[in-house]
Amino acid sequence: MRTRVKICGFTRVDEAVYAANSGVDAIGLVFYPSSPRHVSIEQAAKIVTALPAFTTVVALFVDEEESMINQVLSHVTIDCIQFHGQEDPQACSLYNKPYIKAVSMQKPTKIKEIANHYKDASALLLDAYHPQIKGGIGERFDWNLIPKHCQLPIILAGGLTPENVKQAIKTVNPYALDVSSGVEIKKGIKERDKITAFIKEVNRGNHTTND
Repeated sequence: MRTRVKICGFTRVDEAVYAANSGVDAIGLVFYPSSPRHVSIEQAAKIVTALPAFTTVVALFVDEEESMINQVLSHVTIDCIQFHGQEDPQACSLYNKPYIKAVSMQKPTKIKEIANHYKDASALLLDAYHPQIKGGIGERFDWNLIPKHCQLPIILAGGLTPENVKQAIKTVNPYALDVSSGVEIKKGIKERDKITAFIKEVNRGNHTTND
């Protein structure tokens, strides 16, 4: 199985287009006002309009009002929604879009129970826990907390870099990887060389795993 790649937190058109042309499967746009990677509807629309075909666009929200999510969806072409807050399954299913539920990983986290609770999700995204910050902190969690088998596809996030991505694929064998700070110069500003290196290492990891 090929491990897919999503890069999250784009704020500039040229960087998102470069990532798509480099082989990224999905780009993430953050609609969480407290995030340094937050984009306006206008910014997001410009980014999405410039993307080449077959690039999945994921919109990230954190405990957002239904009216605001609908406003984004009415102005920006979104393929999938990523929920990073305390949203329940009913709230996640309101928009007739595939959705990803993010999970902050701690030792007591029971992934199989969460997967059963969000059984209509397209995937679970596992990220490092932080008491105040919702994702994008650039820290790894203990990958041994991830069960070997889960009823939903697993997207691995948290502290991924070109240097550790092959090990991540070998250890976790996730459906996809989600990276943000690991390919940035600073929060919200991506570095092309890091994007290229990340994709290259993912391809190497996939090749090694499939041999």
